[in-house]
Amino acid sequence: MSFTDNIRLPKRERAPLASIGRRIGFACALVVFVALVVLIGRDGYIDVTNNQIGFLDALYYASVTVTTAGYGDITAVGDGARLATVLLIMPARILFLILVVSTTVEVLTEQSRELLAERRWRQRVKNHTLICGFGATGQAAAADLGSRGVSADLIVVVDANPQSVERATKLGYAGIVGDATQTDILEQASISRASSIIIAPNRDDTAVLVTLTAREMNPTAHIVASGREQENLHLLRQGGADEVIDATAAIGRMLGLGTLSPSAARVLDDLLAAGTGLELVEIDPDLEAGQPVVPAGATLVAIIRGGDRVPQPQVSPANIAAGDRIVVLRES
Repeated sequence: MSFTDNIRLPKRERAPLASIGRRIGFACALVVFVALVVLIGRDGYIDVTNNQIGFLDALYYASVTVTTAGYGDITAVGDGARLATVLLIMPARILFLILVVSTTVEVLTEQSRELLAERRWRQRVKNHTLICGFGATGQAAAADLGSRGVSADLIVVVDANPQSVERATKLGYAGIVGDATQTDILEQASISRASSIIIAPNRDDTAVLVTLTAREMNPTAHIVASGREQENLHLLRQGGADEVIDATAAIGRMLGLGTLSPSAARVLDDLLAAGTGLELVEIDPDLEAGQPVVPAGATLVAIIRGGDRVPQPQVSPANIAAGDRIVVLRES
């Protein structure tokens, strides 16, 4: 199977097979039309065999006429037959040729367009986010990335379900149909040039295997994996995931918080929904006179130093050092 068989790029909806089928049907109808014209006026035609022209002879004559083969063994000699040839058969012949040529050109053009689009996409895709699994979780992750300013052309989706990939291309993402545990499929998604990888399949064992494969193929990418069973989360970390999201526990915490502190749950939901209201983001601190400072209007929540969180009592703008990352609360 070639790369083109798996890769799906966003494009305008078309139905090429239906269009070609309609053209073939119309071309066949033209042949039958010419055959009927000849059959009705068969007294004006002669056959080199001197036999009376039947339907098969008329169909044969129509076929060689519209395709411009013109063997000449059946000839129009009567005035009526020649007039029918000029007024009916000749236009049918021209229309038949137009159908054949236009269909061929369209098919070749479409194939060339797809190959060119794929080649261009391969040349420019880099520093993208690869989403392995485009179910409900993968779709929500892609939507959140978009709301946080990530362009659709920097998101690539891999899913074994063609319908899921089709849904992704309709949203403007490039998609690969295939099993994300297979290295050749991940290669088609240019995993070696991805800056981040989101792993969100429906099964934990698949998530672990995809994580292992992805980390081996891209040692530097930031991998975020989702797990459903508590006992499997450490396997995702050992497999190379930088961040592991306990999907089941996260939902459970939200349900518990919504029960006892509904207002707090609404605020937390607001924080998780980028683009509206409050948002919690990780950024580089601004530099002013060589000293990192918190952006105006933002509240410092945490300091990340060397990948670890600085203890909360030490979290203050004065303790921010060069090279630190900070987590702030701000209006979207």
